[in-house]
Amino acid sequence: MKVYTKKGDQGQTGILGGTRLPKHHLRIESYGTVDELNAFIGVLRDGIDIEQHRNDLKKVQDELFTIGSQLASDPEKNKMKLPMIDEKEIAYLEERMDAMDAELPEMRSFVLPGGHPSVSNAHVCRCVCRRAERLCSALSENEAVNPLILQYLNRLSDYFFVLSRHLTMKLGVEEVPWQIRVSDK
Repeated sequence: MKVYTKKGDQGQTGILGGTRLPKHHLRIESYGTVDELNAFIGVLRDGIDIEQHRNDLKKVQDELFTIGSQLASDPEKNKMKLPMIDEKEIAYLEERMDAMDAELPEMRSFVLPGGHPSVSNAHVCRCVCRRAERLCSALSENEAVNPLILQYLNRLSDYFFVLSRHLTMKLGVEEVPWQIRVSDK
């Protein structure tokens, strides 16, 4: 089977249900950003030796494929049975955050991303996740979007922040607080 179809050469792409949309359509941007996030999670997962985190990140990647399939379908025309995200996946992220947070020192200020490639990659995932959430939120203003997608992405970005702090601690690198500069003026 060939990967290329040449159907997108004119700047349009098909989604589940047969609808064709411009490649810059908000729906395409939404699931494309979820796909981008999934790729960055792969980079993050490849750089982590902690099995629990690797397993969690694979689970997240699976869930993002579920979300992507929902976003890549026409809510009016698609007749294909798709997997659905549900509240237990959101609860799982909360449980994992609570477990990591229980090991962390209290946060007293914003922290600067960095200190180790895995920590930095967790922050990149957080930022891309927030962008995916913003795009899906904008899409939901005009088209049907499962509200659990928005909740999952919101919680997932929080998860990446807690993960970054947990990795900082486990890797023994310094967590650098943001130093607020007061203007002389």
